[in-house]
Amino acid sequence: MKFSSQEEYGLRCLIQIGRRDADGGITIPQISQEEGLTIPNVAKLTRLLRLGGFVESVRGQDGGYKLARPAGRILIAEVLDTLGGRLYTPDFCGKHAGMEEICAHTAAGCSVRFLWETVQTAIDRVLDGLTLEDLLVNRQPSHHAVQIPVLGTP
Repeated sequence: MKFSSQEEYGLRCLIQIGRRDADGGITIPQISQEEGLTIPNVAKLTRLLRLGGFVESVRGQDGGYKLARPAGRILIAEVLDTLGGRLYTPDFCGKHAGMEEICAHTAAGCSVRFLWETVQTAIDRVLDGLTLEDLLVNRQPSHHAVQIPVLGTP
């Protein structure tokens, strides 16, 4: 399983914006320098973050990007969904049907589908409990006991 560079870099840009939020914001060139990313890439990522409702741009000499809402109300699950999407979605099986129009395992219980659903559920439980504030202060999620299901158990 892999996370895309867009998700990684977008999250890093959001953390930079969150760190500078109290200072009035941070510019694209500043984020670029801090993260070692190109200015066009940072511009693309901040656009996605703005469209997702996580950041807003402030114009003017002291302009830049700042958080659109408090860091404690920005769920990491929502940010990653905006930047790249989910690992498993209901249309997953239709995209992986092989040479057929529909997956050969559609009629019966599919062990592979069960695996991806279980993995997605575990990821959702962790990411739904993490906020940008948790990452900014480098702490555990607010519900410290994240229960991850084991295959074959309810």
